[in-house]
Amino acid sequence: MSLRTVRILLFGALLGLLLAGPVSRLFQTTPAFAQSSSDEAVYIEPGVRMLRAPGGSRQVLGKVAVDLRNGNVWGFPTTVDQPYPVDVTSQQPPTSKPFLLGKFDLAAMHHQ
Repeated sequence: MSLRTVRILLFGALLGLLLAGPVSRLFQTTPAFAQSSSDEAVYIEPGVRMLRAPGGSRQVLGKVAVDLRNGNVWGFPTTVDQPYPVDVTSQQPPTSKPFLLGKFDLAAMHHQ
């Protein structure tokens, strides 16, 4: 084998090593996560329910959400049998303000 052939083979091997890193990154995948972070740990119950405020001061259709950080159960009024708030009299989309329905003592599950 001539010196020129050895140099060409070494150059090719070096070039291959340099390109191997960037090329291999093209085929790497990143995992997808369903939950973005624990700062926003909220469970939203499927469907629409009749929400009743403690003491019976309020009763309205809406969505139930549980804050998994502290166990607070919130009701988001929709006023209709839809999964989002509806106001047919306004051109602007309505915003549902939650009210506290109750609380789950999540810490008690770990003491059993």
